[in-house]
Amino acid sequence: MENEEKILYGACLCGAVRFSARGRFGAVSVCHCSQCRRWHGAPGPYTAVRRDRLQFQNSRGLAWYRSSERARRGFCRDCGSSLFWEQPQANYTAVALGCLDAPTGLRVAHHIFVADKGDSYEIADGLPQWPDGQVTE
Repeated sequence: MENEEKILYGACLCGAVRFSARGRFGAVSVCHCSQCRRWHGAPGPYTAVRRDRLQFQNSRGLAWYRSSERARRGFCRDCGSSLFWEQPQANYTAVALGCLDAPTGLRVAHHIFVADKGDSYEIADGLPQWPDGQVTE
């Protein structure tokens, strides 16, 4: 997690989901797993914040999809924006960077699940790459 506490704001494309998050945000991971690529249409960049630090100003469009035994994904049922990823037993929510208002001050730290990445692109930014979700930095 970053040392600096901040408040970030975010929303879906249509505004039916608006939220703020206060805290120390986790390192930005770009996930290359097949589920994230299908969910976003590309690799998914996420940061994380403690779940109790996420507040909704508008949640009328928020819906959840159970994407696996271990995770669910939050999205807007009105416009389809992908917004969140979380493990129900964890105390944090992963927030998709694309739904956050700029400036965030966040930067990508590494890539995860690169063993599952698509064959249509290369990762050439020089950042650490992890074959699965186990980050060891």
